[in-house]
Amino acid sequence: MARVLVPLAEGCEELEAVTIIDLLRRAGIEVITAGLKEGPVKCSRGVVLVPDTTLDQVLSETFDMVVLPGGLPGADHLEQDARIRRLLQRMSEEGKYAAAICAAPKVLASAGLLDSRQATSYPGVLESMELPSTRLVEKPVVADGQVITSRGPGTAMDFALSLIETLLGEEARRQVEEPLMRPGG
Repeated sequence: MARVLVPLAEGCEELEAVTIIDLLRRAGIEVITAGLKEGPVKCSRGVVLVPDTTLDQVLSETFDMVVLPGGLPGADHLEQDARIRRLLQRMSEEGKYAAAICAAPKVLASAGLLDSRQATSYPGVLESMELPSTRLVEKPVVADGQVITSRGPGTAMDFALSLIETLLGEEARRQVEEPLMRPGG
């Protein structure tokens, strides 16, 4: 079974976090949510999420993918956390997946994971950084090697479905997507 870690930081975008967690679990993926510290996490719009565990408790575990929800100041907290940076770099060295949406692709950039890659983010986030070797693309979801990025809350479902397809294949994505009754689906 695929294992995915979703770190939850104070001020994360709840629509993105919950959509990612929900859809990946619908696909049968083991999703572990981890707070940067003990206790509930208050999201950017006031919704409170209760992580499964803390980041410190799972840092030594093996995951197939780490997915970073965006939102501010959540993405700032992720970017400032040295444990997250080391985790992302380790995942990259091991050939595992790192994914981020909205403002969180800046965390991938700070960890060096967007060097010589295509990526997307919430408008202005990556553009405001010095990323000479990163090619910015305005698509809902951009996958380049083991790195997957997405634009924002409105692309969260497309992002989560892309993550399912990456980890489990097209059929698993279809099995999750069809019952959602998406327009044009």
